[in-house]
Amino acid sequence: MLLAIDVGNTNTVFAVFDGASPRGQWRAATDAQRTADEHAVWFSQLMAREALTLDDIDNVVLSTVVPQCLSALNMLCRQYCDCIPLVVGEPGVELGITVHVAQPGEVGADRLVNAVGAQNRYDGPLIIIDFGTATTFDAINEDGSYEGGIIAPGINLSLESLHQAAAQLPRIAVSRPASVIAKSTVPAMQSGIYWGYIGLIEGIVQRMKEEYGSAMTVVATGGLADLFSDGTAAIDTTDADLTIRGLQEIFQRNRAGAS
Repeated sequence: MLLAIDVGNTNTVFAVFDGASPRGQWRAATDAQRTADEHAVWFSQLMAREALTLDDIDNVVLSTVVPQCLSALNMLCRQYCDCIPLVVGEPGVELGITVHVAQPGEVGADRLVNAVGAQNRYDGPLIIIDFGTATTFDAINEDGSYEGGIIAPGINLSLESLHQAAAQLPRIAVSRPASVIAKSTVPAMQSGIYWGYIGLIEGIVQRMKEEYGSAMTVVATGGLADLFSDGTAAIDTTDADLTIRGLQEIFQRNRAGAS
């Protein structure tokens, strides 16, 4: 079986595939201090709920935007799964797409993995919006090549900054408010964040399409994708598993290349 690991700044997702079919998917807070043994303990317990063990893992593919986590995950794979992981971004790992930017190494691994996942599932050209710690917009052309993108502050990051910078503003969760014009503080904050980001999404998507010069399908992923797709027609579809499916596809492409 294949274990795919996507390490983000906030969360790490683990998914097990039995062939093309997912057997289970789990999410944990990203912690660069977590050791390989700690990963193994909690992950084994979650896998057991699906009648799986670490001994069932034959191969691992992973991407990370937190390099400090890589050592422990490498050790987890070697000691508990008896395999060497395929790490996106390392020499010799082929993505199967061209990256049309000045410094390809500066593009986050998660954004390139999303491009591979989208190329394999949707007809281009595409705009991929990923609602993560940052909110990113990436342009993918007709043949799946990565054309560049935009990085904006993430929604939860904006909420936390608002709370910390203004003494009288509470910490709140993002949600869609009942109305745009609010009558009290919390709904006012919710409206500013929600409709502010809807405006950001619509404005950036429109400008990307105008600059690209043709229609583009907009795919949203990340934990808040469904919430924001409900508020705008600028998002065509949501895909919660885009990154994990991209990792699976990268593994298949590299295995086929090795063969």
